[in-house]
Amino acid sequence: MSGIYIHIPFCKQACHYCDFHFSTTMGKKEAMVKALCKELELRKAEFLGEQVATIYFGGGTPSVLETEEIEQLIAAVREYYDVVDNPEITLEANPDDLSEEKILQLAASPINRLSIGIQSFFEEDLKLMNRVHNALEAEKCLQLASEYFDNISIDLIYGMPNMTLDRWKQNIDKALSFGIPHISSYALTVEPKTALAKFVEDGLITPATDEETQEHFNVLNETLLSAGFDCYEISNFGKPGYYSQNNSAYWQQKKYIGVGPSAHSFDGVQRGWNINNNPKYIKSIAQNIVPMEVEVLSSTDKYNEYVMTGLRTIWGVSLSRISTEFGPKYKEYVLLQANKFIEEHLLFVDGDILKTTKKGMFLADGIAADLFMVNLK
Repeated sequence: MSGIYIHIPFCKQACHYCDFHFSTTMGKKEAMVKALCKELELRKAEFLGEQVATIYFGGGTPSVLETEEIEQLIAAVREYYDVVDNPEITLEANPDDLSEEKILQLAASPINRLSIGIQSFFEEDLKLMNRVHNALEAEKCLQLASEYFDNISIDLIYGMPNMTLDRWKQNIDKALSFGIPHISSYALTVEPKTALAKFVEDGLITPATDEETQEHFNVLNETLLSAGFDCYEISNFGKPGYYSQNNSAYWQQKKYIGVGPSAHSFDGVQRGWNINNNPKYIKSIAQNIVPMEVEVLSSTDKYNEYVMTGLRTIWGVSLSRISTEFGPKYKEYVLLQANKFIEEHLLFVDGDILKTTKKGMFLADGIAADLFMVNLK
């Protein structure tokens, strides 16, 4: 089973923390949709013999598209690919786009999962992030969406400057009050060349400390586990039956095609990424050329990626898979490197699977880096 990711590179305004590719100019929206459909056609041979189980609209802000444009893209996927009978079709959406009229349109469309960028239920946080929506819109859209959609995920950001533990707890409790079955939650990171990075550089904002951020994560983890959620990936919490099939496929290293400017693809052998320039992308696709760079992954690359993604999830890292796919020396290496973390109760071996402990989960990326291999002859 494979997936298709469609990048919609438009936003109403730039969030201060975001370094994703997007444009705030909507003038080329119609031409972009046409180009996305064309890229889907141009790349259909890549999925011969594959079934598409997930379609994911990411961005940017996909909810700026008209519902008819979204349906046009879904129709293109169905025309050029073998799609399973009941695929998971996710639309990322911002609260300010989810009017009752828009929600009714989406509910009548093939979209069956909403991923809503709430980020916070507090006005001061939303203003600091430069989000388009306000706190009232965040609550109102969830009330409306819950009436028409069962499968809803929301995004929340922790580790915000000046975010007290009490305010973070209130954010989590507010989310739970809507009966949402999936929450994606990320620590605020200061990415280079963003407005947030400039504010920090100028001393206008003091980032949360590592200790504060970890405390936020611990509270999030404990609260959601008590509420019946599984932390199936370090940033993703879902009730049973509501894990994101699309994202789970990424972490389990299944094949996917990424369509649109800046979108990434993976076929098990190589990774590709499209040009991150809207006019150049549209022009290239019009000439029947997919503007993509490709990197063929070495065995060491594949091993490192497997360790990185595996340790972030409840599925962990299979030692027998490492031995089979990469060779016994890789298995010996990962166990040797893991020893100190096992002694520190950050990792443990469960049968054949190497996993992070509850204490180690927040540190998964750093631990994985210590298990990476630079080269092995």
